[in-house]
Order: sequence, then C-alpha cells, then structure tokens
Amino acid sequence: MSSESTLDDEDTFKILIATDIHLGYLEKDAIRGNDSFNTLEEILKCAKTNQVDFILLGGDLFHENKPSRRCLHTCITMLRRYCMGDKPINFNILSDQKVNFNTTHFPWVNYQDENLNISIPAFSIHGNHDDPTGAEGLCALDLISASGLVNHFGHSHSVEKIEISPILMQKGITKLALFGLGSIPDERLYRMFVNKQVTMLRPKEDQDEWFNLFTIHQNRSKHGPTNYIPEQFLDDFIDLVVWGHEHECLIAPTRNEQQLFYVTQPGSSVATSLSPGEAAKKHIGLLRVKGRKMNMQKIPLNTVRQFFIQDVVLADYQDIFTPDTPQVTKKVEDLCYAKVTEMLEQAERERLGCPLTPEKPLIRLRVDYSGGFEAFNTSRFSQKFVDRVANPKDVIHFLRRREQKEDNKDEVNVDYGKLLKTTAVEGLRVEDLVKQYFEATEQNVQLSLLTEHGMGKAIQEFVDKDEKDAIEELITYQLEKTQRHLQARGVTTEQDIDLEIQRFRDSKKNTTEEENEIKEAINRAKAHRLERGEMPVDMSVDLALESDEDAAPLAPPTRGRGRGARGRGRGRGAAASEPKPAGRGRAQKSSAATQSRSIMQAFQSPSQRSSRPGANKSYADEMTIEDSDEDIPVMKTTRPPPRPASSSSSFTKLSSQSQSTKGVAFDDSDDEEDDPFKGPSRSRR
Repeated sequence: MSSESTLDDEDTFKILIATDIHLGYLEKDAIRGNDSFNTLEEILKCAKTNQVDFILLGGDLFHENKPSRRCLHTCITMLRRYCMGDKPINFNILSDQKVNFNTTHFPWVNYQDENLNISIPAFSIHGNHDDPTGAEGLCALDLISASGLVNHFGHSHSVEKIEISPILMQKGITKLALFGLGSIPDERLYRMFVNKQVTMLRPKEDQDEWFNLFTIHQNRSKHGPTNYIPEQFLDDFIDLVVWGHEHECLIAPTRNEQQLFYVTQPGSSVATSLSPGEAAKKHIGLLRVKGRKMNMQKIPLNTVRQFFIQDVVLADYQDIFTPDTPQVTKKVEDLCYAKVTEMLEQAERERLGCPLTPEKPLIRLRVDYSGGFEAFNTSRFSQKFVDRVANPKDVIHFLRRREQKEDNKDEVNVDYGKLLKTTAVEGLRVEDLVKQYFEATEQNVQLSLLTEHGMGKAIQEFVDKDEKDAIEELITYQLEKTQRHLQARGVTTEQDIDLEIQRFRDSKKNTTEEENEIKEAINRAKAHRLERGEMPVDMSVDLALESDEDAAPLAPPTRGRGRGARGRGRGRGAAASEPKPAGRGRAQKSSAATQSRSIMQAFQSPSQRSSRPGANKSYADEMTIEDSDEDIPVMKTTRPPPRPASSSSSFTKLSSQSQSTKGVAFDDSDDEEDDPFKGPSRSRR
C-alpha cells in the first residue's frame, strides 16, 4: 500500500468507525471495572493520531440506559481531551441540520458552534442499551450532545412512519451522504419495513455522485420470525452499511449479492458476555472515501482483555473415563484443569510484547456432561485460578444437551422431534413453538378465532411469569370482540359466520391492533391476579444458561451480544422489550390486502422486483481492505462516474426496496497499483 500522503488528500474523507463501546460495563468490578474506559481512550487516541475527519459510532456508547455519574464524567472528560482543539475541519455540511439533529436545542453540528472549538467531530446513533426513554424521549447521548461533544443523529420520533434524512457532507470533490437509524425494537421495525413505512431520502439531483453510508443498530442474525432485520430490507442504493448491536467483530466488509452493497460489522469494544462471538479479536475501522471509492483499514485494539473459550464434551473421552469409571468426577475435574491451564498458557504467549493488554484474561470452559456424568463443585475448582483469571466465579459452565425425541406422533402427526434441537443452546421461544405447531397441523386443527402470535404471547406469559389467566383472558377478549363484529355485520348463516370470522382474524395479523388486543388481555389477567392478592412470579430468568449464554441459534453471521437490562445475553436494553403499540387508528386505516400480503415480497431478488436501470452496467471503482493482521484480497465495486456537481440539496423519497442505478462486479485479483483509490477505467456498457 502506498504511503498515507498519497491516500489522505483534500478530497478524501477519513472516518474512524466503532460500535458497541458499552462504556461503564462492570465498572464496579475490581478487576474489569476500567476495561471499557481504557478502550474508549484507545479509540479516541487512534482518531487523533490518524487525524480523521470525524468519528462514527454505531450505538451503545453506554452500557446502561442511566449511566452512573462516574461513567458520564469519564466520557465527557475523554471527549473533551481528544475531540476539542484547534485542528481545522476540512469538510462542509450541505443538508438542513435542523432535520439531521432534531433532538437538541442546538440544531447544528458542534464544530460550527461559535462557542466551541472542535477538532474531531463525533457522530453517533443510539443503541438499545442507551435508547431514549421517558416523555421527552431523551437518552444519555442527548446529554453529551447538549454539551457539544457528540452529534446525535438518526433518532426517529414516529412509531408509525420513519423518514431517514441523510447528513450531506462534502470534502473537495467527494460527496458523502451519512444515513443513520437508532435502535428500534426489531419486531416493530420489521413490520414497518414490510409495510413500506421506512423511507430513505436522497438528493433529487446528482444522486450518482454521492457515496451513501448507512449506520444501523439492530439484530442482524435471525432470532425469530421477525426478531431481526434482513439485509434485503435495506435500500440497494446504499454503498456501505455499518452494522451495530452484533458483538462479533466482522469488520472486513462483505458484499450482499442481492442488494449489491457492502456490510461491515465492527463488533463490540469490550466483551460483555462469555460467548463464542465475543472471543474474536476486537478491531475498529479506518474508512477512507474518495469520490465513489472506499478503503477499509482494520485497526486492532490492544487494551481489550483477552478472552478464550473452549467446549468439552465428556462423552468424547470414553477412552479415558465413562460414567461408571471409579472416581470419574475427579478425572473430569483433572481434565478441566488441564484445559483451563492450556488456555492460560496461550494467553500468556499472545500477551508478550503488548503492554497495553490487561494481565488477567477471561477464560470460559463449557462442559457438556450429557450421558450420565455428574457436575463437580465449580466454586472450589475456580479457587485454583483466582489469581490468574479475570472471571474466577464463572470459569466453568456445565450444560447438558437435550435429548432428541423419536417416534413422537400425535393425532395430527406433528413431529416434535424436529423442533427439539440437539444443540446445547436453542433459539426457539415459546411463541415460535406455537407458530410452528399450528403451521404443521392439519387444516381442521388450525386456529380459527385466535392468531398464532396472540396465543404464543399468552402461553409465554403463562410459562415465564405464571400469569395463569392469560390464555383464558385472551380467549374471552377475542370471543367478545368477534361477537360484536358479527353483530355489527349482521351475519346470520353458519357458512357466512365462518368466513367472516376467518376474514376478521386475518385482517389483524401483524398489525398494531393485534398487539393492542394481546396487551389488553394480558393486563386483564394481571388485574385478576392482583384482585386475588397474588404476587407476580417472574420465571423469565434462565438459570440454566447463566447470565452470558445466549439462547440464540447458532446461525451466521454472529453470536455474542451485550446483556440487556434483564441480564440476558442478547444485547438488549430496557427498550428492547415488547414495544408500546401505536394507536389503533393506523391499523384501522390499513387495508386488508396490505395487512395480509406476503412478507416474502421483501426478500425478492433484484430481478424479481421492478427493473433497475443500469443494473448490469460496469464502471471503474473499487473498495479495498487493509488488514493489519492478515491479507485480504482487493474487492472492487462498480459505480457510475461522477456528473457535474450541483448545489441542490432537495430530496426525493425512496421507500425501502426502491430502485437504484447500480451494478456490481467482484474481482479477487491483486495486480492493481498500490493506490487503493486508483483503478482501471472501464467504458460504460
């Protein structure tokens, strides 16, 4: 690669990208209390050393929705130390800043404030851990924004319709459109994408001259039918997506072959759960954008505490011991001791020559003791490593695989064995099992009055929180409402009644009205319990998985997210619980055809959707990755050549899955010149 002087000119944006810093995580822990603060300081030092134009944060700057005074004070201190100064800002903002920064009484970028002296602007969306709450819709990020140290953007005030207006920046000839969307409950945002209620605004003129960068903070891997955001939902005119919330570091941009954009997942800057996704080496990214070309440089974080995780299946060591072997528990304990010692020795070797790395690593040994083995005393075992590891209380985690059921047939021939995975960690929830059951049953056993989603929620309340009246109240509530509907329609014949009930049930699926009905029924059940003087029983804490074992499926691309407000390992904060339903007016206005249309339309390939002009054209552009750890082949994206610049900043509305003029080619060849921004010119076809 050529020297920095040839890369960093007056036309090149330099952007430091980081997500999920989780400032304040375990700040009261004697060993790990300063980990998140040390890493934030390393990130800010890196930004200052590389003289970046701005810092882009992808959410979850704070671990708690209400961070402590120490946490806020440390954050403000470091931002003031590294982001304020006399260095000139070499880019301009062309868009309406009152729209971009709509959560503050100072609706302009901080470096243009006459009372502040900013050298490195920081732009950030909010995550699910530091999301806005309360009547005013404020979060900790708004406090930092009001102080002038961070520019908070991507906050949507509406729960019915989202319009994402970009921050339009220009440096020399390079035009950058920065889109952002703060964390929204996945189920709600999923429905909004499906119902075409998410719109991304673009300049009406010279659209092909803008490099489109989108920052999002949602589930990327699938945890349920609607508990994630598929990449195919995002608009295909985007060039690069910075994906927050997922903690596994996959910072090398990967191309989505359907939407033809690239996705980078920086991951978290601190391990907030002892899961495999957190064990990957932590990096931040230095993104360079020049014209329509980009280059991503991986920068390893040296202050991150080492984390090693290993799985042991005792049934695989039959040549050493079996459940019937004398003193088998002692032999199992000796095996685990050897495995932990091996990981500690590996940590010591890798830490040599890196003084910034904390001395004590995180160690997790997951022991599968299925097949008749017994667990030993983990507390006594952990005492042997109390001076060598950072997590002495939870070095060992015992788990037992569920037995697969065979030849389990009932009257409707449902194979429950297919629903019970043999993996140690499952991603199916109660409502998922209910839905799969009714999808597999015969037509005469299908629900006719209730929806699968409503029944699943009621059963979940019964299982998790011991709401004994939830199912009964849901049935009673739906029965009363259906009877009133039939009376209003004047339906009398049996055949017409069946058709009208089915039509009435289907019209409410995946709507706000359905959510309101479920919530009302559950509230009735809670009221009945309180009338009887019974206290709630919260059974939602999964003791078997402890606090860091994610119940998500082992599906790509990632595992391992920060713990939410309830102590689970899914990376959800308080706002990641079931969203507050919107008013019923929107649901009543929606037509039945809109509510019942297939979600699969959102997954159609570009050839199946409306035609996109120029989708097969080839242009000269490229995207490269500089990896300080390993070699990665050069990747080139094809883009239209720039047209004459225009000062127009007016927007055109493009809903999700909108048309775009973009074609993509992929080349693994490494015979290009050293300059990542220089590529062979190709004529337009």
